[in-house]
Amino acid sequence: MRFKIPTLIIACLVPWATGCGSNSSSTPAASTTSPTSTESIKIDGPPPGMEEDMAHPSEGPHHGVLIELGNEEFHAEIVHDNVTVTIYLLDSSATKSVAIDAAEVSINLVLDGKPEQFKLPASPDAGDRDGASSRFVIASAELVSHLDDEAAAPKLVVTIDGTPYRAEIEHDHDHAGHDHAH
Repeated sequence: MRFKIPTLIIACLVPWATGCGSNSSSTPAASTTSPTSTESIKIDGPPPGMEEDMAHPSEGPHHGVLIELGNEEFHAEIVHDNVTVTIYLLDSSATKSVAIDAAEVSINLVLDGKPEQFKLPASPDAGDRDGASSRFVIASAELVSHLDDEAAAPKLVVTIDGTPYRAEIEHDHDHAGHDHAH
């Protein structure tokens, strides 16, 4: 027996288009029964238990710009006003402080074609363990002005648990909360 291709295509599409006899008045979102192979399933979020892994805040807990360290093993958050720059070290979810045994972290940048380094000394937060810090602070209007200069290409340099990390500091162009007039 010989079938023609258009007849074969129609024969295959008719059951699919009609839903194999399923009630066409029900919608997948309203259905309380298991969907058939022709119904679509709407997923409103990640699978149960994956919400925490998928959540990634758009800003740090101190409302600063997040900096990814490594392959998101850690994060840093940079917060500054007109004079002071603060770096907070955070965990992989960018929500909890990570105190490290370091006296300082550095921000390296280029000024007029020459490399320059700014060292931010440790300034432990109240919850940091003795001898460790999750916060590093410097008062430097010069550094603040260069953080906003894309030509300076600022980079954070920090060592956490013996692993060195170097990451670009991307300027957040939302200027609310600080003034750039010098």
